[in-house]
Amino acid sequence: MIDLGLSKLAIIGVVALIVIGPEKLPKVARMAGTLYGRAQRYLHDVKSEVSREIELDELRNLHKEVHESAQSFKSDVESSMSSHVDEVEALWDGREHVSSSPSTPSFVSTTDIERKARDFRRKKLVRTSAVPSWYKHRNGGKTHVLSGAARVRKFRPGSSKSKSSFF
Repeated sequence: MIDLGLSKLAIIGVVALIVIGPEKLPKVARMAGTLYGRAQRYLHDVKSEVSREIELDELRNLHKEVHESAQSFKSDVESSMSSHVDEVEALWDGREHVSSSPSTPSFVSTTDIERKARDFRRKKLVRTSAVPSWYKHRNGGKTHVLSGAARVRKFRPGSSKSKSSFF
């Protein structure tokens, strides 16, 4: 970059005053300022256009990657579904043959179901108890549990806690 100090600018101003003359110097200075401003705006526009093109190219690449991963996921799901459908149809057609052979257990045992239910209950307890009470107060969530009798007493029409009338 050009290093223009105060002394160099003064020398350029004196030379311009001598060469151009005092009558035309303000006009030339104004013209130079407007050309300099246009050049700066043009460079700014070019920089912003280049950055937009780079971002657009990145978005296109990201879109292509997402589309490819979606297609692979779709093909995996379709192949899995077709294999499961074939398996179900085979079981449906040859049901007596499959049920008579105890060597290939195709059903889930009750211990697995009990284990999954226990894990689900534990995870649900963790999810529901992990919410802080200040968040529940702010968003209108339940902070304590009322019994059935307490809910009936609270919301029963005609019951008033104090015996005063509205009118």
